[in-house]
Amino acid sequence: QVQLVESGGGLVQPGGSLRLSCASSGSLFSISAMGWYRQAPGKQREAVATITGGGRTNYADSVKGRFTISRDNAKKTVNLQMNSLKPEDTAVYYCKMELNAAWGQGTQVTVSS
Repeated sequence: QVQLVESGGGLVQPGGSLRLSCASSGSLFSISAMGWYRQAPGKQREAVATITGGGRTNYADSVKGRFTISRDNAKKTVNLQMNSLKPEDTAVYYCKMELNAAWGQGTQVTVSS
C-alpha cells in the first residue's frame, strides 16, 4: 500500500516562499504522474500542479510563474516550490499519486501578515 507524507507547510507573509515535499513509499512512484492539490475553507479541492514520470509539468493558471513542481525518482519525492505567495494561496495542500489515486494527509499553508 502506497503512503504519501507531505511536509513543509507553515505560516508565511505575503510575497514569501515555501517549499513543500512529498515522500512516497512503494514501487509505483517512478511510473506515476504526481500532483499537488489544495483545498481552501469552503472551497472544492483543486489541482495546483502535476508532473509526469518523465518530468512534463502542468500548472493551474493561478500559480503559473510562481510555483514549480519537481520530482526525484531515486528518492521517491515530489516537491512544490512556492514563491511570491499570496493570501489566496492559503489552503491545505495535498500530494496525490495519479496512478492509483492515493492521497497524502495534507499540510497547511497559511499566507498572512
